[in-house]
Amino acid sequence: MNRTKFISAFLFLLFFAFAAQAQIPSIPKVGTDALSSQVLGILDSSSSGLGLSGDKSTQLKADNKSFVNDLMKIVGGSGSDDSKKTSILGLKDKRLKFLTDLMGNEVAQKYMGKVLSGINPLKSKLGLAALAF
Repeated sequence: MNRTKFISAFLFLLFFAFAAQAQIPSIPKVGTDALSSQVLGILDSSSSGLGLSGDKSTQLKADNKSFVNDLMKIVGGSGSDDSKKTSILGLKDKRLKFLTDLMGNEVAQKYMGKVLSGINPLKSKLGLAALAF
């Protein structure tokens, strides 16, 4: 009799454990392709309303694409966190110089303000890449 109760209790607990585990929601993983396309979309859409000429807008979009590609290569690389931070900050400085040369200081500040407000919700997903903004 005790043996039957023990086996029944064991099977009940086993069933309950599997049923409880099945109800745990899984968090979808965002790939680097999806993340880089989101960042690129934010960078490209932030240029609207700044009054850039067609040529400057084309240059900015081309630089946005190469910037995001370079940023994702650095983040996905095999280097240490310190070397990645140094590379990202160097890329940020290069980017700021390009933006200032292309748009001027005042318009570049407006653009970066728009970019920051768009990037803020993604900062936790970006990790080290958030240093570039």
